[in-house]
Amino acid sequence: MTATVMEESIYNLLPQIVEKTQRREKPSFISGFRPYVKRAVAQSKSPWKTIGPPKVQVPCPKNFLQKHSKEQKIPAKKKRNKKVELGVPKRTDHPIMGVQCTRNFINTNASNAIVAVPKKPLPVYVDRSKGDRFLLETSGLVPKYLKKKDYGVIPKYVIKRTEDTRKAQEQYDHYVRETLRQNAMKRLTEEERESLLEGLKTNWEEVHQAFQNLSVELDTIPKKRYKEKLEEDIKQLEHDIHIIEKHKVIYIANK
Repeated sequence: MTATVMEESIYNLLPQIVEKTQRREKPSFISGFRPYVKRAVAQSKSPWKTIGPPKVQVPCPKNFLQKHSKEQKIPAKKKRNKKVELGVPKRTDHPIMGVQCTRNFINTNASNAIVAVPKKPLPVYVDRSKGDRFLLETSGLVPKYLKKKDYGVIPKYVIKRTEDTRKAQEQYDHYVRETLRQNAMKRLTEEERESLLEGLKTNWEEVHQAFQNLSVELDTIPKKRYKEKLEEDIKQLEHDIHIIEKHKVIYIANK
């Protein structure tokens, strides 16, 4: 094996210049519709449409928002320099003197007070232990509704409601009377009672005669049913005859 050892040199630390070889590029394809596409893109593009935020002027850091800066400020009051001169009037001052009145106000006020009618005190009420008084008129304790024009007059809706109630009651009473009259029971006279009783007894005899004519041997179902029906009819007729004979007064309801 042979080992190759590079010779150490300070020149090896210097950057070496690498020669770049120029690559031969092929001519790129250019479409014949390129001008048409550029013109179409330029027509559809708006001048205000940009990529990113608009370029605006940045406010100065010194003009930051302060407290109460947007509130309306009241202008300051102007100081008025008023010089009030006090003291004894001068000899040169001539005050304007009005017409002097000779009326005696003391006697006038005294006579007016003597002749005047005393005022009536306003009605008050006291509702506290300390004796605080309040006007009675505004307290709600005075029945002011007594002073109304329509006080004591029956309202129209009450009159109408009373009239409707009265008509409804009359219609109901008429319906009840008519219903009772139609459904009133009729009392049988003595002749009708005797005639009814005789008819029931005649029917009983006919049914009893039919029952007696039955054959001794009941070997078929129709014969048994016919016998049961005759027995039921006899019992019902006997019950009706007993009721009519027991009660002298009989009522019949109208259907």
